[in-house]
Amino acid sequence: MRSLVLVVFLLGSTFLPAYAQQPTMNKSERYDVVDVSSDAFNVVKNNATVFKLPHEHVTNWQIEIENKLRYANPDGNAVIRLYEDLAKQKFIEVGMGSPPDYKFWAAVNTPEDGYFAVGPPLKQGWNPSKVVTIAHSSNSGLSVSVGQKVVVENLDIAGFTVRDFTVYGMDSTLDPPAINSGSLTLSVISGNPADNPIFYMPFIVLSGTVALVVVLLKTKKRL
Repeated sequence: MRSLVLVVFLLGSTFLPAYAQQPTMNKSERYDVVDVSSDAFNVVKNNATVFKLPHEHVTNWQIEIENKLRYANPDGNAVIRLYEDLAKQKFIEVGMGSPPDYKFWAAVNTPEDGYFAVGPPLKQGWNPSKVVTIAHSSNSGLSVSVGQKVVVENLDIAGFTVRDFTVYGMDSTLDPPAINSGSLTLSVISGNPADNPIFYMPFIVLSGTVALVVVLLKTKKRL
């Protein structure tokens, strides 16, 4: 029986690395990177700068935000809103305040429930050395983290497709500019894992291993 287990183990260990070396072909995968200049934030909410993403990111996606902006106003903010539909006002919002407080908040707006903050604003909630990650999946809903710290986890927002995003940073047109230099980089990746062939490998290997064990056991009984 030990020899049987050894054969199965060797078969699996040789097959999997060979397959892992093959390029992964996920036809549904989409990847966008957008650099937002400092000037885009020096507007009020009603005049927010609109960016249309090159691709539509459906359901299973992850966004990384690197904030390298240099704030000019201690009351200035960098607010990013991810939109499913600009007309229907369904969006996800994250905000990053200026130093020294480095305030951070997350919020969601839906046509049914309106605007609601997800937890209270956090002082020292972010800093330029940490990446802000926003992720959504069909199984886990919405999650937001700053570096390793999870701010929002598994929030059900009835699905979300990212098509556009907007940015702004001023509360009033009478305020001084919020940002004076630097940039913010937004990286978006999405895809259906089931469209990637390697997604099915554990099931294929398991089925093959079970079939091999059955065949070897039957052969051993005949001997």
